This record gives sequence, C-alpha cells and structure tokens, in this order.
Amino acid sequence: MLGERESAAERRALMAGGRLYIVAYGCARAWATLTFTGTGAAVLAEVPWSFDPHLTFDAAYIAISLLLVLCFRRFIPLNENRWVKTASAAGMVVASLCCVAAWWLPAFSFPLMIIGSLAAGLGYGLFLLLAAEVLATFSLLRIFLFLSAAMLLGTVITFFCQSMTGVAAQAALVLLPVLAALYLQNAYGQVPTAERPKRGVPKFSYPWKLFALYGLYAFAYGMRANQLTAGAGQHSSVSTFVLMAVLFLTAYFASKRFNIGLLYRSPVVLMVCGFLLVPAESLLGSAASSWLISISFSLMSFLVMFLLYDISKRMGVAIVAFMAVKNAEQLFQVLGGAATDGLGLLGLPAATENVVVTAIVGVLILAATVLLFSEKELASKWGVGILDAGGLVERTEEEEQTAVRVQELAETYRLSPRETEVLALLAERKTGRVIQQELFIAEGTFKAHTRHIYEKVGVNSRKELFEVMGIAQRA
Repeated sequence: MLGERESAAERRALMAGGRLYIVAYGCARAWATLTFTGTGAAVLAEVPWSFDPHLTFDAAYIAISLLLVLCFRRFIPLNENRWVKTASAAGMVVASLCCVAAWWLPAFSFPLMIIGSLAAGLGYGLFLLLAAEVLATFSLLRIFLFLSAAMLLGTVITFFCQSMTGVAAQAALVLLPVLAALYLQNAYGQVPTAERPKRGVPKFSYPWKLFALYGLYAFAYGMRANQLTAGAGQHSSVSTFVLMAVLFLTAYFASKRFNIGLLYRSPVVLMVCGFLLVPAESLLGSAASSWLISISFSLMSFLVMFLLYDISKRMGVAIVAFMAVKNAEQLFQVLGGAATDGLGLLGLPAATENVVVTAIVGVLILAATVLLFSEKELASKWGVGILDAGGLVERTEEEEQTAVRVQELAETYRLSPRETEVLALLAERKTGRVIQQELFIAEGTFKAHTRHIYEKVGVNSRKELFEVMGIAQRA
C-alpha cells in the first residue's frame, strides 16, 4: 500500500512538473518573440533607428550553443549548475531592461539594443537547454504533449502581450523571463531524483542525418524568412498556433493511431508546395506560400527535437549534447537569409530572383528527401523505432520500471550502447527474430550481443537474466 501511495505521489509530481514546464517554456518563447526573434516586437516599434538586433541576437545564441556543443560534459546537469541558471535568467532580464531603457532613452537605443540582443541570445540559448533537460525526464508521449502545449501557450501569451502598450508592455517584458526561470526551476524540483540527468556521458555518435536534414530546412527557411506575411513564421505566430494545436489535440485524443513516420515526411510536401507558389504570388498572394513554408519548417523543427529526445533516452546520452547542436544550426538560417540578400544585390528582377530562390530550394529539398526516405540508419544505429511504430503510445508503469532497471544494469556492468538496446528488447520479452528485425542485425550478431550480456551480468539464460532484473517470466 505504501508503494502504491508513493507511486501515485510520484505521478502527481510528474504531472505538476509537466504543467510547470509548459508555463516556463511558453513564457520564454513569448518573451523571445516580443523582443528579438519575432518580426513585431511591440516594445521596439517606437525606437527611432534601423539596426536589426536579430543579427546580434543570433550571434550570441549560436555562440553559446557552440560552446555547449564543445564543453557540455563540464556543465551537465545544467539545472544543477548555479552559474548556468544565473546566466540564463540574468541574460533575459538584462535584455528586457535594455528594451525598456531604449523606450525611455531613444538617444541611447543603439548601444542598449546591442547589449540587450547579445544578452538575450545568451540567456535564451541557455534557457532552451535547461528546459530540454527537464523535458527529457518525461516519457515520449508526455514530451510530445508538453512540448506542443508549451509552444501553443507561447503563441497565446504573445497574442495578449502584443496588444499591450506603454508601461504594461514594458512590465510584461520584464516579468516573462522571471516567471520562465522560476517555473522551470520548480519544474526541475518536481523531477524524482532517480529520473534526473546524470553527470556521466556514455560513448555515443551524433545522429548526423537529423542534423543535416534540419540544416537544409533551416537554410531554405532562412531564404524566405524575411519575406513571410503577417501571421506566418516560426516564433509564436498564428501558423505556429494552428500547427501546435493540431499536433497536441491529435496526440492527446489519438495517440495510438498517431503516425509519426507519416508526420516526419510531410514537411517535404509542404515546403515544396510553398516555394512552388512563390513565383505565383502576384496572382495568389503571398499568404499561401508563407504559411506552407513556415508550417513546414516549424513542423520539421518540432519533429527533429522529438526524435532527438527519443535517441537521448534510448542511448542514455544527455539531451544537451544533441539540442546544443540543433540550436547552433540557427547559423544555417542566418546563411539562408544572407544568400537571399546576396541575390538582391545582383539587381535581378523580382520574378527572376524568385525563380532562382525556388531552384536553389528545390535542390535542398531534393537532398532532404533523400535523407528523409533513407532513415534505416536512424533505427539501426540510434535505435529510433517510433517512425515505424504506427502510434505514439504511453508506456505502462511496469514498462517504465523495466526501462529504469535496464539502464541500471547497463551502467553497473558497463554494457555497450548496442548491448543496452538488445537488453531493453529482451526485457520486453521479444524474440530473437523480432530483435534482429528491429535493430537490422544478423542472427550471429544478435547471439554475440546476447552472449556478451550474459557474460557481463553473470547469467547463463534469459530466465536467469529476468531474475536479476526482477522481471517475472511469462509462460
């Protein structure tokens, strides 16, 4: 009875942590949109100067992401590193104060915006990695639901804050990052100690296909980002609201029938259709192509994040190692925008420039298509099976406990990543033939991995292995 009460208490804490995460991430995304990542930052509308603070924001954001790519082992878990948390919160608050000061002191707006945008890029880049650590402690279904709900909330908060003016708008800018930091800290506090990220990182390889795929989409989106119509865009826009609402509701009410594989391939169609409509904007208007392009990129960004969480959980690798790389790929979006600006300097007619942009994007999407439809390595090398699973299914409490036990054995007996994958599938009571098919390995390879597991754990059969793991063997 005590165990049942503790389990129920842990589940309540888990859901409380999820709600806190949603609020924290939603506040941070809204803040970023209202300051330096969106196109309609209300607090900057009356500042009389033309410098684009997105450039310095992106520079700081990419720089801090690259630093974490190189040095993440020294800082993880980020949520237990006081300096990282302080730098994140301070960076966002300082950026807000600079925005407010620029409003009241327009003569000093240029240096204030330089300082503010650099601080914002630093603070927001760290915040996203802190938030990723918290989200990685949940199951895959909850990750999908919480992430989409947080982005949905971010668009709602942005909508209400954009209608504010004067002191109310300034107060919101200062309050949002404070709330984001406090809620995220409380969300991490709700995570059970056993589920918190570990300091050590096993040997792993980066899922380069996912990063290459996202880089191609980021470059293509960057070529068009500055020309999107109102309501379309990546950062808490109307198009983001529509997309996240559809994802959340579908996953919530039909998780078993939710086909991640089909969703994973759909951005290709959306992106192609969006750019095919670019030359016809004089006839059809720019809204159709803008919405298709922005939804395509937002969807791909969301799905790449989701698959990185999946890989992180399967391999036992800190999510910071993957998300820092993804965040650093903001560089490709910047380069895409620079490429379009470069074409503009050639003095080409608008129609010709649109055709050239469409041709370039066509080549990029062709390359992306090759990556999308050759994802066998995602399953064989990094264990991503959810693309062919046919649904987004929540694991039972027994399955969660088994997964924990598998990870404990893997750490205790120093199992390799592949041996850990085989052990996890054995713990699910899958046959050797099924395991071979899921991991794309030969029968001899499967037997070799199984033999190594038995030798390291000190058992001679699957029955003895189950006894060590505390799993009842079914008849």
